[in-house]
Amino acid sequence: IVFDVNETLSDMAPLAGRFADVGAPELLAKVWFASLLRDGFALAACGGKETFTRLADGALRAVLAGARLGKPADDAVDHILSGFSELAVHPDVPDGVRILRQHGLRLVTLTNGSADVAGRLLTKAGIRGEFEHLLSVDDADAWKPAPAAYAHAARACSVGIEQMLLVAVHPWDIHGAHQAGMHTGWISRQETPYPDYFSAPDLQAPDLGTLARQIVS
Repeated sequence: IVFDVNETLSDMAPLAGRFADVGAPELLAKVWFASLLRDGFALAACGGKETFTRLADGALRAVLAGARLGKPADDAVDHILSGFSELAVHPDVPDGVRILRQHGLRLVTLTNGSADVAGRLLTKAGIRGEFEHLLSVDDADAWKPAPAAYAHAARACSVGIEQMLLVAVHPWDIHGAHQAGMHTGWISRQETPYPDYFSAPDLQAPDLGTLARQIVS
């Protein structure tokens, strides 16, 4: 089972409060995250790649440029980005992870972000030991949803890509994994409809515990 990390395992909602701390509207948190993903996808489409950290910094400076901040821009950027290391997993994640492990399934993460950030997140939740590998596209040829990212996970686990199932909250990630040959499970945390222009997930559930029970049934 291959887990996306940002928003799938981690609850990123507290980052909105960090925007408010520096005098920026909280809604910019979603704009910022969408912007950095857009830029990562654009680079991948052109055959390039950049680190999540650099893109996060650049996209953040762009969205804060029009805000009336209560502190210098560099301090505001540092304050917001440091919030990543303090994020926690969604409440349903530990039980869902343990259900899958109890049934003997191998678990890995595959993130467009840093494997170190994923490690801190899972360690804080007390479930780091349930994961065999913490994978990042830093070691792949391209960001998700490019096929090379999912192929990297298959190579790292020494299995055929058709033997893997991606768990994610992002429809674009589900679509990319499906196109690469993986099975997929979508967690519909936001209660928003799944876009019909993307490949449909094989499984769907509102939380990880429910999805895990579908996987092992």
